Amino acid sequence: MAIGEIGILVHGQGLHEFTDQVAGWLAGQGVDEGLCTLFIQHTSASLLIQENADPSARVDLENWLNRLVPENDALYTHTLEGPDDMPAHIKTALTATSLSVPVQGGRLMLGTWQGIYL
Repeated sequence: MAIGEIGILVHGQGLHEFTDQVAGWLAGQGVDEGLCTLFIQHTSASLLIQENADPSARVDLENWLNRLVPENDALYTHTLEGPDDMPAHIKTALTATSLSVPVQGGRLMLGTWQGIYL
């Protein structure tokens, strides 16, 4: 069993792919078969497996989430950290803080057009 951390530095909201960082970390662990479990220790960020071949899929998903959970809603009271604070918490509630990806032959068993996103 291998345990480690991957740091992802982002500037602002949005979907940020980090599949290559996970695959690189995994390659250094010598794991041939198993389950790669990812967990984010954050209350207003989450993890997704989503298409990574066509950038328009990411843009469309970001736009849809922003329409679903808009900033500056008069009902929000949790706004101390800015207008995106409560929307980020709601988006996290709608998505996931952990993911599990099968590993076979030392590689993540993601589909052809799947990537891991923060």
